[in-house]
Amino acid sequence: MDQLKQPFGWTTLLLWIAIGLVLFSPQQAQADSNRLELVGAYRYHYNDPVTLAEAKIMACTEAARLAIDSSRFFIDATSSVVEPQLIKDLVQRIASGYLENTQVLEQSEQGRTVSCKVRTFINPEEVKVVILTELNRSQTNESPGIDQNRALKILSAKEVDDGTVEVVFKALRRLDWLGTEYDGSLRESADLMIDFFDENGVALGSQRYPAHKTSAGDVMNPGQIGTHKFPKPQNARSFRVWLVK
Repeated sequence: MDQLKQPFGWTTLLLWIAIGLVLFSPQQAQADSNRLELVGAYRYHYNDPVTLAEAKIMACTEAARLAIDSSRFFIDATSSVVEPQLIKDLVQRIASGYLENTQVLEQSEQGRTVSCKVRTFINPEEVKVVILTELNRSQTNESPGIDQNRALKILSAKEVDDGTVEVVFKALRRLDWLGTEYDGSLRESADLMIDFFDENGVALGSQRYPAHKTSAGDVMNPGQIGTHKFPKPQNARSFRVWLVK
């Protein structure tokens, strides 16, 4: 993928220096069946005080990062991740210590724009362990939430200025199967429920929202975050959100 944009950050400069560009024989590297080849390309437009030499390093650094980020292996391994920062952290973690035999295939400059194309290799089994470890760590740090069943987890619920209660939820399973006839009880397991009460604690009524799809109408996949706003009755003073078990 050939892109023209600002680099991932100055930290990548130090990262690339730490990794180094190691020239090697492609035939020798490809002979190792435990290695997966990744290729990435990047164009970087630089201005003062960045020097030409620094710009070339940055372009190759970003090319290596894109080789990871755009690879089918990485996309499949992180398909459940919805937080952009976590994706960036994973890419940086892999780039900082798990790239092998990195080679600059092409490098050019035109005016203030430099281009770089690199080829690098990873051990997919080793990197998969790194990804799973980081994903498990991020899930461990996630708040316990308000309620959870087999399909959904309610992360938060709060009153907002427009007179509604905003509920943020997370899909734990792919939710397209919930509309099937395999088991009638499963069709309600992805429904958000909210009960409203007046100042004396008397129930004013309940509302239900089938949280099967995103706001764009796509089926929700594991890890995806959704939001729904429930209209608040005029006399409501409190509420309770929950999930059908």
